[in-house]
Amino acid sequence: MMSQLDPLSATFAALADPTRRAILARLSEGEATVGELAQPFEISLPAISRHLKVLQAAGLISQGREAQRRPCRLELRTLRAADDWMGRYRRFWQGAFDGMDQYLAEIQKEDHDGE
Repeated sequence: MMSQLDPLSATFAALADPTRRAILARLSEGEATVGELAQPFEISLPAISRHLKVLQAAGLISQGREAQRRPCRLELRTLRAADDWMGRYRRFWQGAFDGMDQYLAEIQKEDHDGE
């Protein structure tokens, strides 16, 4: 299913699941093995592996190979692309809130001057 989505849609689809968001939060602290990532969850190792496959297909994580270890690491490039996309809307809303702040300040000044 992920392969049919454009990269941004795949990113947001992967981020929609709280377990996957928790895995990304853990990986933001540094590399971890599948077993280490599975520890805080009460789900099976195969279920964690499926979550990791979704994250990997979305480009949010990569998995290396070091002898017997297969550490996972966060891929910031994909998160940056999502943040850039959201940033456009963040600027829009910030401008709207700034305008609202100015309007409220004017109303409060008028109320204060009218007393």
